[in-house]
Amino acid sequence: MAAEERLTIHEAGRKLAQREISSVELTRAQLERIDRLEERIKSFITLTPELALRQAEQADQRIAAGGAGPLTGIPMQMKDVISTKGVTTTCASRMLEDYVPVYNATVAERLLSQGAVLLGKGNMDEYAMGSSCENSAFFPTRNPWDLERVPGGSSGGGAAAVSAGQAVYALGSDTGGSVRQPASLCGVVGMKPTYGMVSRYGLVAYASSLDQIGPITQDVTDCALVLNAIVGHDPKDSTSLRQPVADYAAGLGEYTSPSPLAKGGLQGGPVRLGVPEEYFVDGMQDGVRESVQAAIETLESLGASVEPVSLPTTRYALACYYIIAPSECSANLARYDGVKYGFSYQDTQNMWEAMERTRAGGFGPEVKRRVILGAYALSAGYYDAYYLKAQQARTLIRRDFDRVFEQVDALVTPTSPVVAFRLGEKINDPVEMYLIDVCTVPANIAGLPGISVPCGFSQGLPVGMQIIGPHLSEQRLLNIAYAYEQATQWHLERPNI
Repeated sequence: MAAEERLTIHEAGRKLAQREISSVELTRAQLERIDRLEERIKSFITLTPELALRQAEQADQRIAAGGAGPLTGIPMQMKDVISTKGVTTTCASRMLEDYVPVYNATVAERLLSQGAVLLGKGNMDEYAMGSSCENSAFFPTRNPWDLERVPGGSSGGGAAAVSAGQAVYALGSDTGGSVRQPASLCGVVGMKPTYGMVSRYGLVAYASSLDQIGPITQDVTDCALVLNAIVGHDPKDSTSLRQPVADYAAGLGEYTSPSPLAKGGLQGGPVRLGVPEEYFVDGMQDGVRESVQAAIETLESLGASVEPVSLPTTRYALACYYIIAPSECSANLARYDGVKYGFSYQDTQNMWEAMERTRAGGFGPEVKRRVILGAYALSAGYYDAYYLKAQQARTLIRRDFDRVFEQVDALVTPTSPVVAFRLGEKINDPVEMYLIDVCTVPANIAGLPGISVPCGFSQGLPVGMQIIGPHLSEQRLLNIAYAYEQATQWHLERPNI
């Protein structure tokens, strides 16, 4: 197989099943492409070529024996916040620069049990705190569409790798948009499932009530295939939902008529889509607005009914998020004290000084900023004014969504108010950087599923459309996204790199 050939999961799966290629050939082609592009893109923190080729050989044996699944033999990247046994898991932080887990995260175990091939660990914003992949302690990742621009974050390494063809698919984590936003900026598909649908066991925690693992793929069919593999109850995760596991990929097949969204609504009528005015924020780039509006018109032409809706508490979502998430991160990161594992400053006889210097040297500026914000919000005298108020606002935001989903089946919004911005453009302005998450944060606040699909270009850079649904509506979102994808060509566009 030529290193320049780009295959989706379902295309590669067919070729593997028909013995047109082997997993070893596919993996070698991916490694060759990584070798050619990585110096420019920097999407990997750790590469595992020997492990990948061993896994590919085992996958070929499994295919020959007739025991292959849809992901068997397919090379992928895993975000470096997901624990992998025997493979360094750094969270893009000096604090965990040499940390090698002794166990796999549940999602890693599920993928590897299906015969997935791990190419390596993806670069990210440190501890998943960031929107540009510039907060990595090691190096920034670059957007394959323009190497002077960011890929988005925090799962920027995964989005860049899939966009550039360095990996067939990737696994990321989404706390406030960290799968969907980089997918939008890199022109690929990214999905955040309903909170609790995918186990967080082995995911290094940022904000435990918001974190969710999700796939980054080249198209919607691939997204459904990866979702099939990673969803399901896990007794190791107390927040894991006990829900029947659907075959999401098989469910896409029913949307094949000329007007695919004219059926399948809750009452058997057309799919009802709401367009919330609050998501078309001031400062949104004109090209983004125009691309998303054109995509909504396409959905309407496919048989969907479209109506304006309002989510008035959305304007509080960003402020709510930047109190709750830092508060949870300040608690979660308290474990890094320089005693048990990770970076440690020991050149002192004073325990408190050692702890202070460990954290000062082990954490980067954005992580320190969020820990300080969170510790302040949780401190005596401010807890009621900040953290408690944010939790009350969270309840109102959830109720707004519940009310709107009595009227419509799903919401259609921009994923990001802007296309990929230049490296260094926003890194010194935290507030401006935080505003990039304005369209994605509300779904995390309410624990809702959301998917971003490519819907056009502005300034020669990809634009993403976000579709948000009620809890456990993954199949519906995938069907809507698939119908749109089949009617357009945006997902077929590739960066010239």
